[in-house]
Amino acid sequence: MFTSPLEQFEIILLKPISLFNLVDISFTNATLFLILVILFWRITFYFSLKGSYFLPSFIQLILEALFSFVKSIVKQQSGIPGLRYLPIFFSIFLLVLGSNLIGLIPFAFTPTSHIALTFPIAVSCNLALIIIGLKENGFQFFQLFVPKGSPVWLLPLIVVIEVLSYLLRSLSLSIRLFANMMAGHTLIHILTSFAVSFLKASHVLIALFPILLVILVFVLELAIAFLQAYVFVILLCIYLNDSLHPVH
Repeated sequence: MFTSPLEQFEIILLKPISLFNLVDISFTNATLFLILVILFWRITFYFSLKGSYFLPSFIQLILEALFSFVKSIVKQQSGIPGLRYLPIFFSIFLLVLGSNLIGLIPFAFTPTSHIALTFPIAVSCNLALIIIGLKENGFQFFQLFVPKGSPVWLLPLIVVIEVLSYLLRSLSLSIRLFANMMAGHTLIHILTSFAVSFLKASHVLIALFPILLVILVFVLELAIAFLQAYVFVILLCIYLNDSLHPVH
């Protein structure tokens, strides 16, 4: 991981697995770190809630704050009906946040730095939102693609544009997340390489500047990890509101 800034994003095959010689379900480092993220949240919730009574532990307070934070997002953007899907949004928030943060550990892998993960999450969520829209509104859901008050002679063009923009939501969601993760981690690698090079050349004073930048960027990446999870969920909530209320 020291030869190239992009080497840290390489997917490494750990155990080749084929399902009936038709589907490749091989175990990779991306799979490993996704499992670690899920185990981390599972263990954290288990021990934080175990034996908790009137006086919650510090970890329980943090988890409750995260839950209340996501709940406020869903309620604000999707209204009361959107709270039915709060467990799903909270799970997505924790998965994205954990995947973002685990990549900041030295020699760790960042699952969300690959569009191979972010794109399937975005596509599956948008497909679910289409199903929800059809279930809640029937064919009136398609009024989402026909803005109210549009000129009749422009309707064919407007409908095509609206449909394309709706389909591109999955792409924009996934690219926004993985690009931010990849860019931040790459910058940290480059700055760290500068610091190591100066230290090897015995330029300790000069190395202090990139070391300071690494610390600052690392703190910034912690904030970005949380911010990207927030943006991902809030956009999904906005899209859910469109599915629940296609007519504005």
